[in-house]
Amino acid sequence: MENLGEILPRIFSRPEFLLPYLIWVSFWKSLALWKAAGRKQISWFVILFLVNSLGLLELAYIFYLYRWDLGGKKMLKFLKNKTKFFKIFP
Repeated sequence: MENLGEILPRIFSRPEFLLPYLIWVSFWKSLALWKAAGRKQISWFVILFLVNSLGLLELAYIFYLYRWDLGGKKMLKFLKNKTKFFKIFP
């Protein structure tokens, strides 16, 4: 009986699995990088460029994190309101 470590590389190296994966990841990564560059969010651009997460981090950025003002005061105000009980921020 073969173990999973031997089976998975054989399966995922086949073109019918590899090509859709590459298209999926390339599309979402390029869209997320484009949006991060457009907002001049250098830290997000670098993170999205270096981290390969099967497109999940890119999807989270595009549909959720992109809407937040991550570099401005709105984010800090949001965190202060949500963490009043814990007194994290002065």
